[in-house]
Amino acid sequence: MSTTNSPQEKKRVSLERDRRNTYGENSKSSRKNIRQGKQRSHMLERRVVTQSLAVIKGSTDEDAANAAESHARVRLIQSKREAFRKTPDTPLKDVLERKRVTGRKFLAIVPLK
Repeated sequence: MSTTNSPQEKKRVSLERDRRNTYGENSKSSRKNIRQGKQRSHMLERRVVTQSLAVIKGSTDEDAANAAESHARVRLIQSKREAFRKTPDTPLKDVLERKRVTGRKFLAIVPLK
């Protein structure tokens, strides 16, 4: 049973919780694009580490190995900061307000980063 009693309260809660995809792409394509975005960022992380450690491939110098490892860690942290992140859909309340103000039936809202 619902904890909200009045229909007005139920409507307000529904408008805040319900979300709409306003990214501007086909909503079904997100199923594929989210996986691909994660895959690309993971591949980039592996590539960054491999390139950083390729410098010490032939040498066995301890200092060079430590420098390459620290360089790899720094580049890995940088690539993780720039990695793919999902953005939440827009609350229905905001979508309806934007449509009311602009008078447009279909609306693409690109989230700011």
